[in-house]
Amino acid sequence: MSTTVMAATAADGSQQYSPTTRGRVISVLSPKGGVGKTTVATNLAVGLAKEEPGSTVLVDLDVQFGDVASALNLTPQHSLADTVQGSAGTDTMVLKTFLTQHETGLHVICGVDSPAAADGVTAEDVSRLLATLATEFRYVVVDTAPGLLEHTLAALDETTDPLFVTTMDVPGVRGLRKELQTLDDLGMFIGSRYIALNLTGQRSGMSIADVEATIGTGVDLQLPRSKATPTSVNLGVPLLQSGVRDPMTKKLHTLVDHYTGRRDRRLRGRHIGARR
Repeated sequence: MSTTVMAATAADGSQQYSPTTRGRVISVLSPKGGVGKTTVATNLAVGLAKEEPGSTVLVDLDVQFGDVASALNLTPQHSLADTVQGSAGTDTMVLKTFLTQHETGLHVICGVDSPAAADGVTAEDVSRLLATLATEFRYVVVDTAPGLLEHTLAALDETTDPLFVTTMDVPGVRGLRKELQTLDDLGMFIGSRYIALNLTGQRSGMSIADVEATIGTGVDLQLPRSKATPTSVNLGVPLLQSGVRDPMTKKLHTLVDHYTGRRDRRLRGRHIGARR
């Protein structure tokens, strides 16, 4: 794994970013498809971008069947394949011309148009791309393909913050257990994993305790079932973009705060105020 260069800390506890600071690479992972990984990744990226416009880039690393463009209602002129070819692979100024701009201030590298177009994207390309982006952006959010395939493993080598997403069903939970065990065997991210359980609710037939016992670690965030989510996905407008009032929206804000440290600063401010 790459070493993160820590940013200087300001008086308010926030990190001061500079071009010499390596940004955080947040890889969103899941053991299987259909668990809402892209929904989580796009909302996280939009939330981070709204906190600080221009700070965040979202990379669609599901190289064959990625649908980040659809999730954000984008019609990109360029794709992942363009960002790793020619001078874009070595010149950051050229690379930035291949980024798609979202109306929230988020930069996006969209997936390819067809599986065949992804053939030229290698694991080495992925590593180089993410390392470069981390020198240009405070946050690099990576929406990976399900499982631990070659491109995802390359992304993990550059990742500072792994975010695991699964659902409250037996295949999803067992798949996550296998995924975490594989990373244990590789000695990766021991003690630094963030687990988000999506589509939580009483109808699943499983409890949070059941999930935690199966995967061998705690669940950090529960994302509830939401009537607003399917509409959001179909419209290509993430919940954190529309601002719709919904329990899912509130939990997604909690996820964003986890990476920005905003909640910790609020609590610190209240504590200081109470002491005065």
